[in-house]
Amino acid sequence: MSLKGKRILIAKPGLDGHDVGAKIIALALRDAGADVIYTGLRKSPEYIARIAVDEDVDAVGLSILSGSHNELVAETIKLLREMDADDVKIFVGGTVSGDDVQKLKVAGVAGVFTSEMKIEDTLAELSDVLG
Repeated sequence: MSLKGKRILIAKPGLDGHDVGAKIIALALRDAGADVIYTGLRKSPEYIARIAVDEDVDAVGLSILSGSHNELVAETIKLLREMDADDVKIFVGGTVSGDDVQKLKVAGVAGVFTSEMKIEDTLAELSDVLG
């Protein structure tokens, strides 16, 4: 599986200050050939959408452990659409309840990944999603 040539932004929206998972996935994506940009902690959806557009990324991975994933994801998707970047795929990682997975997919999320998943499975699914 290769993500060679894909530009992926990894972001930590909201007030969540835990970024170990985001850093692990960023390194795994890099090792799979992707060009990865990491925004750092506590970024607003506005900042994330602007960086995604400025960096011309193929996808944005939002790492959210705070439980505010529905609101933060919806706002990020809305802003990307307003910036004519609705072709940017969104994926979410973190603490997401089973009920919210379907809600996020209906909202436009291409994939939801939790800490229970193996890195290899996550990368394989992302490779499929990003083609």
